[in-house]
Amino acid sequence: MRVRLSDVRGALSLRPPTPVAEAVASRAAVAVILRSEEAGVEMLFIRRAEREDDPWSGHVGFPGGRAEPGDADLRATARRETAEEIGLDLRQDADLLGGLDEIRAMARGRPLDLAIAPFVFHLRRPGHVRLSPEVTSVHWLSLDALLAPEPHGRFEYRHEGQVVELPCLRLGDLLIWGLTYRMFAGLRDRLAAIASGPTAHAG
Repeated sequence: MRVRLSDVRGALSLRPPTPVAEAVASRAAVAVILRSEEAGVEMLFIRRAEREDDPWSGHVGFPGGRAEPGDADLRATARRETAEEIGLDLRQDADLLGGLDEIRAMARGRPLDLAIAPFVFHLRRPGHVRLSPEVTSVHWLSLDALLAPEPHGRFEYRHEGQVVELPCLRLGDLLIWGLTYRMFAGLRDRLAAIASGPTAHAG
């Protein structure tokens, strides 16, 4: 079954996003950006630059960052960070489809005093990508391919002498895991819920 943009809208409308229950010192937001192509819906990922001061240095993820005092809300945070990191103007060129559940941030195996809210946008028209020094590349990946069984696997995360097996997605030379995988899994699970429900479409 090919996933359509209407499926994503329906999945996001199932229920409001669940916030992180515990108190956290700060909040952040990311933009899960979709576009419609002839071949189907595609999702945007970035590869973060290698930086010693970045706990997610070199990771594949979504554009986003911490809320700042000037942001009206976390949706504004996601839009601002996207513009700063990759140059896309989500306010002018995209529709907000909805939000996914907040997640507690983790870095190097430890929970951070930070909650991250993912917001899903549909890019209505092509924007001009302009990479900041924080980002090395942008990748549009087929949502159908991401949802297929083949890319899903496990990988060994090594930190401070310990090895932990974590779920991941592998497409070409891209490894998607950790926070980004958890956000993607939230959308995947919602899509699965509508696919198995009474309103699921055929074909």
